[in-house]
Amino acid sequence: MAQVLEFKLPDLGEGLTEAEIVRWMVEVGDVVAVDQPVVEVETAKAMVEVPCPYGGVVTARFGEEGTELPVGAPLLTVAVGEPGSEGPAGGSAGADARAGAGVDGSAGAGAAVTGAAREGARADAAEGSGNVLVGYGTSRAPARRRRVRPGESAPAGMPAAAPGSPVPAASGARVNGRSHDAGERDSAAERGDGPVPVISPLVRRLARENGLDLRELTGSGPDGLILRADVEYALRAAAARNRTHAATALAPETAAAPEAAGAAGPVRTAGTTGAAGAVGTTETPGTVRLPLKGVRGAIADKLSRSRREIPDATTWVDADATELLRARAAMNAAGGPKISLLALLARICTAALARFPELNSTVDLEAREVVRLDRVHLGFAAQTERGLVVPVVRDAHTRDAESLGAEFARLTEAARTGRLAPAEVTGSTFTLNNYGVFGVDGSTPIINHPEAAMLGVGRIAAKPWVHEGELAVRQVVQLSLTFDHRVCDGGTAGGFLRYVADCVEQPAILLRTL
Repeated sequence: MAQVLEFKLPDLGEGLTEAEIVRWMVEVGDVVAVDQPVVEVETAKAMVEVPCPYGGVVTARFGEEGTELPVGAPLLTVAVGEPGSEGPAGGSAGADARAGAGVDGSAGAGAAVTGAAREGARADAAEGSGNVLVGYGTSRAPARRRRVRPGESAPAGMPAAAPGSPVPAASGARVNGRSHDAGERDSAAERGDGPVPVISPLVRRLARENGLDLRELTGSGPDGLILRADVEYALRAAAARNRTHAATALAPETAAAPEAAGAAGPVRTAGTTGAAGAVGTTETPGTVRLPLKGVRGAIADKLSRSRREIPDATTWVDADATELLRARAAMNAAGGPKISLLALLARICTAALARFPELNSTVDLEAREVVRLDRVHLGFAAQTERGLVVPVVRDAHTRDAESLGAEFARLTEAARTGRLAPAEVTGSTFTLNNYGVFGVDGSTPIINHPEAAMLGVGRIAAKPWVHEGELAVRQVVQLSLTFDHRVCDGGTAGGFLRYVADCVEQPAILLRTL
């Protein structure tokens, strides 16, 4: 007898709450093996192939290509055989799965059987690989039914929520025949006492700052765990309700306006364009609205948070990079892998951070502590067609210039093709930003939260420079350091930047740190 297990979109990395389906790699009725990639999704950080933790026959898929799903939403269902049966590829598992699946993945004549199998599935009926993708393990995971949000119909092939099943509270939602408004609260007996399980303290704080009662939500995470996506959904629903109420309150006044105007002439109402004093204006022709989602949305959120939380300051200096360019040319002329200028600058950065470790740190707001880190995971800004991403070179302090150059090349290529893994764009402790490739001299970069500093490098250009007491044409670069003023003062930041500039002007200084 086959059992139908539901595979939900897992947590794909730190801070990621949703992903967009790019390409389905399986069809309904296909046989899949444990840990076989079944769908390619795009997160705010990377393109990821998601493996299925179950082996069996695909009975349903949820979401078309281009659909954005929150973490915890169903991806597909798989019919697996009981232990000791012929296995997922044949026998009763395949027959039951195909009997219950329609052509488009919705439930067919066997829907009742599928639902019953899902209801009666036992956790130990499906053997997993034991491999772990962030947020879920493939070993003996119990099947759970999807919780349908207010106003959302149950997906095809899935049983609707039973009467009395909890759903997230939202405007206009009716649960058990009654309406739940923002100010209405369930009794203690209905919701239970004790702490509400949330995925992190930040989620609890987000709810508290927006006046949201977590007891009104039903989490979409494991065992009802409330995720950030659940809180954000509830906040969006509340905002939509407020807009609806505002429009309703405005309507009577708008309707009465012509009568009050009398001989004064026509009165412009909301949504019209024209003279000042109009209640509202429409957008001009040609206006385009672009959703802040995916990489662009992640950039907006992170930069906004950095500006909101970090009291940053910037210091800069011009440096003569002529000797650094000569040193690089000599190294590359000696044969072997070519060493990039970015690799040399990265090596200088790691040497500077060893002297000024205050800048390789982060601030713990909850504990009110500066956390100084003992490893340098160097991020570097890379511009791609999908937007700005920051790949991370792990343990950069242990690498030489050649190793750094090779890793930069690998990560840059992965970024351009959208194949960076989530682990390759998270966890940086310091960022190097070479904006000189855009032909600009200087910038005041925004710190890559939650880091404490970022070094910016402008273009290297021929300029007049006083060298050894005489005016000469030299290759000059502007360096800028933006730093978190909570972790250090200007003296430390200035010392770091001066050391970097000295190494650029006299690369032999690096020999002292090798």
